[in-house]
Amino acid sequence: MLKKREETTAALMRPARVRPGREPQRPGRDRRAPWPLPRAGRESRRHSKVRSTVRPSNTDKSSAAFAVLFARAVVGLIFFMAGVWKVFTLGPAAHVRKYFLPFQDTFLPVWSLWLTGFTIPFIELIAGALVIIGLKTRYALVALGTVLVIVTFGHLLENPLYPFHEHVIPRLVLVVFVLMVPAEADRYSLDAFFRSRQHVSNR
Repeated sequence: MLKKREETTAALMRPARVRPGREPQRPGRDRRAPWPLPRAGRESRRHSKVRSTVRPSNTDKSSAAFAVLFARAVVGLIFFMAGVWKVFTLGPAAHVRKYFLPFQDTFLPVWSLWLTGFTIPFIELIAGALVIIGLKTRYALVALGTVLVIVTFGHLLENPLYPFHEHVIPRLVLVVFVLMVPAEADRYSLDAFFRSRQHVSNR
């Protein structure tokens, strides 16, 4: 009996064998637990996690909102003032005679020239005003973009080498820019005001 106890004590005091390719187990640690990372590794992980959670500041959001506001106001004023002149100064009928009836010798029906030429001034007037105040902005910009497509087709029908950089391209750039910006970035508009009120009422 005493001999068995001595053998057991000797076995416990004998250093544990380590298999090749395996690290020795630290006392008091689970064999499956990984070794702690070095301090530099822990800090790099912490910094990368902080960088991934960085969000735009209020200053960045305000700058983006002002950029959208300026672009929206400029393109809205361009179309709105053109609509005011065509509706109240020139007149819709005179607008048709001056800018659309010259195309009656083409394949386009005369009724389509009257319909399009009479409608465009009102679209520019109403949609331009909506873009300025930021109400139903997306629908208004789509309407103004359609006007630009019609104007482009008319100019190309008359002159395939028409200089679009003077009239169409600047308006198209502003329309496309405001359309591509997320609606949440347009903070200074009636659309944003009504969205915030709806969000508060849904709480």
